[in-house]
Amino acid sequence: MKKRFGSLLLAMCLCLGLAACGGQTAQPAQSAPAAAGSAAQSAAQSAAEPALSGKVTVYMPSPAGLADKLAAAFTEKTGVEVEQFQGTTGEILARLEAEQANPVADVVILASWSDGLSLKADGGLESYVPANADKVNPGWIDADNMLFGSSASAVGVIYNTTVIPELSADWPELADAQYKDMIAIPDPEKSGACKDFLAGFVTGTDDGEAVMQSWADNGLTVPGANKAALEAVTTGEKGILIAGVDYNAYSSMAKGEPLSIYYPASGTVVNPRPAMILKTAPNMDNAKAFVDFLFSGEAQKLAADAYLLPGRSDVQCEGRTNLSDIPQLPTDWDKMMETASDTAAKLNSLCK
Repeated sequence: MKKRFGSLLLAMCLCLGLAACGGQTAQPAQSAPAAAGSAAQSAAQSAAEPALSGKVTVYMPSPAGLADKLAAAFTEKTGVEVEQFQGTTGEILARLEAEQANPVADVVILASWSDGLSLKADGGLESYVPANADKVNPGWIDADNMLFGSSASAVGVIYNTTVIPELSADWPELADAQYKDMIAIPDPEKSGACKDFLAGFVTGTDDGEAVMQSWADNGLTVPGANKAALEAVTTGEKGILIAGVDYNAYSSMAKGEPLSIYYPASGTVVNPRPAMILKTAPNMDNAKAFVDFLFSGEAQKLAADAYLLPGRSDVQCEGRTNLSDIPQLPTDWDKMMETASDTAAKLNSLCK
């Protein structure tokens, strides 16, 4: 009897085991259509987003440390090598002109929105809607999606605190006799930020050109581009830098230089630094991917860490004044583009 009962129990276990195995083998067969659909979807996504390879050539202005960090981060993220040319806005534009017959650059970043508009007017830019465009500061992408303000600078008054302990003079007041021969300005024909400031100053105020003349009469000098102009104030050769680029000041102050910066009460020009994809880009897919990357959280933080104003409204700065706290002149960029080069040349002629 025990033997018979044991045989029955063994038969029951075998039946249960087969039933369990049958349930396990049936499930993959039922989910096969879903797996096929998932594979098809992945294939479609891969087709829509081709894997990147090769290189992208980017022309960038200072700060050099930021350009290097952006390039390294983009390469790590995508595997695409970044070939760079770093220079002032004037140097970058000169290089583009020299390469017209044999285009090299894919993406160009300038420190001057008006110069970016000039490139657009020449018909040389590709239209594109970058990633995170909905988070970009209002007005920092043009209506035709050709200029992308991924970061910005503003110009202010930078002064040496060992020469002048405190300063808050507005732009016209810098022509006062007490500042005679103490004032300098970056060369606006080399500094895109200074050039755009002067264009905004003469088009956005009633007496901009007269104030420029008064600065010149008060001994205004032009030591060179942004770096050389700031150096003249840092060393105490000059006490005040009119229209100094703010990120340079904040960086120098963080290193312990005896400098301070403020934005005059009547306002200044905040200058989005346009990133642009050239129509002639030899590596178009990589160029678009690089512009997408510029608006990523990682790249925006790198810009903020370099004391630039981020292009995205949801990214804030530490260690510098944020966009919402900078008084601004009214800016009409079309008018500024028309007068920027002439105004820069005039300022230089006044200071000779």
